[in-house]
Amino acid sequence: MSGINFVKNLSYYISSFLFLEILFKILTNIHSFNSLFIYTIIFCITISVFFCIISNIFNEKTSYIISKIIVFIFCLIFASQFIYFKIFKTFYTLYSAANASQVIEFWKDIFFILGKNLHFVFLFFIPFFVLIFFKKYIISSNKLSKLEVIFLVLLFFLSQIINSLYIYTSKERRELLLELKNNTNSSTVTAHKLGLLASVNMDIKKFIFNNKAKSKSIETLSQKIEEEENIQKTKNEKKEEKKVEYNMMNINFDELISKEKNATLKQMHSYFKNLSPTEKNDYTGKYKGYNLIFITAESLSPYALNKDLTPTLYKLVNEGYRFTNFYNPIWGVSTTDGEYVACTGLIPKAGIWSFKESSKNYLPFVMGNQFKKLGFKTLAYHNHTYTYYKRNLSHPNMGYIYKGVGNGLDVKKSWPESDLEMMEKTIPEYINSEPFHVYYMTVSGHLRYSFSGNAMSIKNKKFVENLNLSDEAKAYIAAQIELDRALEYLLNKLEEKDLLKRTLIVISPDHYPYGLSEVTIDELAGHKVEKNFELYKSTLIIYTKNIEPKVIDKPCSSLDIIPTISNLLGLEYDSRLLMGTDIFSNSEPLVIFQNKSFITDKGRYDSIQNKFIPNEGVNVDDNYIKRIKNMVDIKFFLSEKILELDYYRKLFN
Repeated sequence: MSGINFVKNLSYYISSFLFLEILFKILTNIHSFNSLFIYTIIFCITISVFFCIISNIFNEKTSYIISKIIVFIFCLIFASQFIYFKIFKTFYTLYSAANASQVIEFWKDIFFILGKNLHFVFLFFIPFFVLIFFKKYIISSNKLSKLEVIFLVLLFFLSQIINSLYIYTSKERRELLLELKNNTNSSTVTAHKLGLLASVNMDIKKFIFNNKAKSKSIETLSQKIEEEENIQKTKNEKKEEKKVEYNMMNINFDELISKEKNATLKQMHSYFKNLSPTEKNDYTGKYKGYNLIFITAESLSPYALNKDLTPTLYKLVNEGYRFTNFYNPIWGVSTTDGEYVACTGLIPKAGIWSFKESSKNYLPFVMGNQFKKLGFKTLAYHNHTYTYYKRNLSHPNMGYIYKGVGNGLDVKKSWPESDLEMMEKTIPEYINSEPFHVYYMTVSGHLRYSFSGNAMSIKNKKFVENLNLSDEAKAYIAAQIELDRALEYLLNKLEEKDLLKRTLIVISPDHYPYGLSEVTIDELAGHKVEKNFELYKSTLIIYTKNIEPKVIDKPCSSLDIIPTISNLLGLEYDSRLLMGTDIFSNSEPLVIFQNKSFITDKGRYDSIQNKFIPNEGVNVDDNYIKRIKNMVDIKFFLSEKILELDYYRKLFN
């Protein structure tokens, strides 16, 4: 291989990977070129050197084939991640890719998005086309000489050393990289800050070397946990003088600690022992003995609330407990992660389907298991394929007799299916079997929002035709009208049986309607929507007949649902063991987002900008920000370990 071709070949790889990274940043709106972009550049050089060696140690024909395969695979990864992001507003992981067969059910939506963005997809394959059409300028007819191989190997290690020096000569960059490697729950964040190639590299390492990643994470967070333990001990000492009742269970942590040999479990026992539980309050047991209907509503948002078009939703929001500062963050695996948070009070683990993995665990605080223990009839329904996201495993484990399309719930085949029809088919199964607890996962509000590909939008088109909105906005509202009709039917049936006055209805979305374009979201909101916080501001419904309406301004999120309704229903639970808190308690509010941004009663922290924005008239010091950041890290860590180690089973045997 001549010297000039050697340089051209390496330059081709470097320029191709950099082109893909920059294009990806721009097209996914994560084009802030932060201080770590130099890391991205050096990482591109490192892998370029590696692939230059791999593709040029053979003869010309073999080298060309290998080069085509390498470049095509990477172009495909970038293009597919781009399309996935356009649909789900996050990036897929190896775990999700391994379970990708279920996505085929949404092939019409995928092809629609693909067709709409085909010109951008083409751009991602430019490096591949360049290789094909300019082969003679890129691939040499000679193999690498020994000297060239040695030079490339040295360059490979040199680039790694330079990257390490760049990171470790700055405390800020070093801490940020360690945080991204060990404690970040979002592939979107790592791709944003390090580039997609580095993010994929981290995903592969976590997927293959999971145990090593765990030990690093434990070492990184142990000091933070100890600091928080000391803070909690001080709080508990101050509270000893005050006689109050707490939402906590009789758990002998001292005995568990003395007998435990696993360092992580011992650490968790110690932390939970010293954590302050929430106090019981005026709302504790207010609805004890009530039936519960708990609904995760597909893509419900404040944009769907309309006094005339969705009167039942409007009534439930405004005549029950009205939460004006409720957030519904999106997580790594969209619907199933949103459902997992609302049902378990835990943060999903990055890179996997947490709900599916939880099916092997003991979950004492989910509503199904709590009510089943009390002798209630416990049922769960989903009006789409019953195996989707492996709900056939997760939902029975939550204590439910579970039915979906394909195992007992017979609804008309359409996309999406009707929430109203689901109510019509299922209500007779429990309406005469009080006491009962029923869980629903709806689907009528699912993307794509159009009058050609969404059966529910088409069905309810007549109600929105005269709105002064775009077709996409109209189609979204029309799809949510089906949920409204389903809820109207539910309330009427409960009222007919005189059950509404002793049935608590709780409704939370799985995520914001990411199937809408940014332009349409701004249109529905009536202003430009801020993307890090406001985008996730949402609706939580807690309602029963004759409830005294109350406005709650306290910052809260879907993570707080389980402790809140457990307290309202007078259920026995331990507030220390959940990552959210009872909204009605005097606990310090904390809303956590996937990228580790957060909201408290004092302000908002933007993790992307590394900036805290205090509320008007509020001043906080660096110690406060550090403490809340530590608390957020700890909650991510504990949620992961509770899932991985089946922690509740170890506590309650």
